[in-house]
Amino acid sequence: MSAERVERRLAAIPAADVAGYSRLMGRDEAGTLARLNALRRELIDPKVAEHKGRIVKTTGDGLLIEFPSVVEAVACALAVQQGTGERNAGTPQDQRIEFRIGINSGDVIVEDGDIHGDGVNIAARLEGITEPGAICVSAIVQSQVEGRVDCAFEDQGEQNLKNIARPVRVYRVGARSPHPNPPPPAGEGERGASALNHPPPLAGEGRVGAAEPPALALPDKPSIAVLPFQNMSGDPEQEYFADGMVEEIITALSRIRWLFVIARNSSFTYKGQAVDVKRVGRELGVRYVLEGSVRKGGGRVRITAQLIEAETGAHLWADRFDGSLEDVFELQDQVATSVAGVIEPALQAAETARSARRPTSDLTAYDLYLRALPILFRGGKEDILEAARLLDQAISRDPRYGAALVFASLCQLRLAFDGWAGDPVETEAKSLALARRALEAAANDPVVLANSAFALAHFADDIATATALVDRAIALNPSYARGWYASGSIRLFARQPDIAIEHIEKSLRLSPRDQFGTPMGNIGLAHFLGRRFDLAAEYCQLQIRQKAGLPWPYRVVAASCAHLGRLGEARESIAQLRAIGAPLMASGTFLRNPEAHQTLTSGLRLAMGEAE
Repeated sequence: MSAERVERRLAAIPAADVAGYSRLMGRDEAGTLARLNALRRELIDPKVAEHKGRIVKTTGDGLLIEFPSVVEAVACALAVQQGTGERNAGTPQDQRIEFRIGINSGDVIVEDGDIHGDGVNIAARLEGITEPGAICVSAIVQSQVEGRVDCAFEDQGEQNLKNIARPVRVYRVGARSPHPNPPPPAGEGERGASALNHPPPLAGEGRVGAAEPPALALPDKPSIAVLPFQNMSGDPEQEYFADGMVEEIITALSRIRWLFVIARNSSFTYKGQAVDVKRVGRELGVRYVLEGSVRKGGGRVRITAQLIEAETGAHLWADRFDGSLEDVFELQDQVATSVAGVIEPALQAAETARSARRPTSDLTAYDLYLRALPILFRGGKEDILEAARLLDQAISRDPRYGAALVFASLCQLRLAFDGWAGDPVETEAKSLALARRALEAAANDPVVLANSAFALAHFADDIATATALVDRAIALNPSYARGWYASGSIRLFARQPDIAIEHIEKSLRLSPRDQFGTPMGNIGLAHFLGRRFDLAAEYCQLQIRQKAGLPWPYRVVAASCAHLGRLGEARESIAQLRAIGAPLMASGTFLRNPEAHQTLTSGLRLAMGEAE
C-alpha cells in the first residue's frame, strides 16, 4: 500500500513575535497578557480575517499566519503595525507591545492544520532579524508586492539566516511617505527639512509682471535633466562627492540611447538654488527632472533621489541608497547604475501612458512602438498578435527602426515558442529575419543587441553569437535591466543555470517594477535544468500568478510535480494548460540539450498518464 500523499501548497507566510516579551512579562505579567489579548481580539484577528488569512498557531508571544496572497499578507502586516503604533502612542516606551514581522512566500507542507517547510523557516528567521515595530520580507515577496501595495522597500542586502543554506536577500518594508520629497536623514535640523520640502522661491518668481523666458521646444524623444544634488553633510568640502555622484548618474543615463539627457554644464547652472522643477523643464526643454541629496557621516553615505514630471510636478519615482565610504568611486558607480536602471522603466512607463492618451490619428512610429510593448508582455495569443500588428505599422513608417524590428522579431518568437504559430517553420524564419534586420539597422543599440540574441539562440542555434550580443549590450549599458534579463535567459541555452539565476536576479534588482519578460518563470526553468524540481515548480507557479496566460510555465510545473511524485498537482497544471487553449508541447523550447528536453517530455508524459 502506498504512503499517504503529503499535501503541499504555495502560501505567503508571516511570522510575528513581541519584542522584549520576557522583559514585559517580568515587569507586569497580568497587564502584558491583557494588552496582548486585547490586541489579538481588537486588531490582529480582525485584520487577518479581513485580508483572507488564517492564524496557523500561536506560541505565547508569537504568531504564524498563512495567506493565499502575498499582497494580502503584506497589506495585513502594514495594517497591524500601524494599528499597534497608534495604540502605543500614549504608552511609556518600556511598556509598549511592539511586533517584529517576517514574511516569506513558498511551498509549504500542510499537516493537521499546521504548516512546515523552508518557506516557514525563512519567515521565522526573517522575523528574528527584524527591528521592533518593523517588517522584513524576502526578495520573492518584494518582487510580487512592489507597486501593488502602498509601501516602500529598503534593500538590506543578502543575509545569512540561521540554518538556511543559501543567503536570502532581505527588504525592510515601511509605509510610503505622504510627502512628495523624501524626508532628510535622522539628525537633520528643522531648517534643513523645511528647505528640502518647501524651497523658497527664486528672486523674481511670483512677482506680478515678472517676465518669464520662452520655453524651449521639447526634443522628439524623452528628455531629462539631472539637477545638482544637495550636500546635506554640512561640510562644504564634501561638495565634490555630491557633484561627482550627479556626474556619474548623467553618464549612466546618457548610455540609454532613446533618452535625451541635458549636459552637466547646463544642469549645474542651478547649483545652490532652490528651484521649481516646472521652471527647469521650461528653461532646459525637458519633460523629466531628477533631483536629490547626499548626506555623509560616520563612514556612511545616504543618497536620496526623486524623478519628477516637469510639466505637472508629479513624482514618478523616489528611492534612497545607503552605503559605505570605504570605496567612494565604486559606491558612486553602483548608485549611478542603480538609479539609471530603475529610472529607465519608470520613464518608459510614463512615455507609454502619454502615448496611450494621444489620438490614434496622430500616431508616429515611436508611439506605435510604445503602444505595442505593454501589449506584447501581457503574454496572451491575441495580445502578441495585436503587438505584432502595431510594430508592423511602426516598421512601415520607419523600415530601419531597430527597436521596433527587434520586438517584432520577439512577437514571432513567442508565437512559435508558445505553440500558437500557424506555420512554425515560417514563423521561426520571420523571427530570425527581423532580428537580423534590427542588427543591421542599429548594431550599437543595447535594446537591439540584447533582444536579437533571443532569436539567434532559439532558431539559429548560435549560442556563442547570442551570448556575445547580450554581453555587448550590457557593456554598452550596464544599467539596462532587460539586458541582464536577456543575459540570464541566454545562459539557459548555454546550460549555465546558476549564472542564469544570478543575471535575472540582477535585472530584478535594477528594475523591481519592470513587467517585461518572465523573470520568475526563467528562474524556475534554471532550477529545472539543475533538477531542483521543487524550486522549479515554486517559481513557475509564481510566474503563473503574475501572468496566467503563458503556456510554458504550466508545462514546467506539470513536469516538475510529476518527477516529484505530486501527480495531482501535475494533472491540475495540465488541465490549466488546456484551459488557456495551448498545446501540451510546442516547437520551440529553452531546453535545447537532449537530456533536459527528455526530462521535460518524460515529466509531461507522467502527468498526462495521470490526467487520462
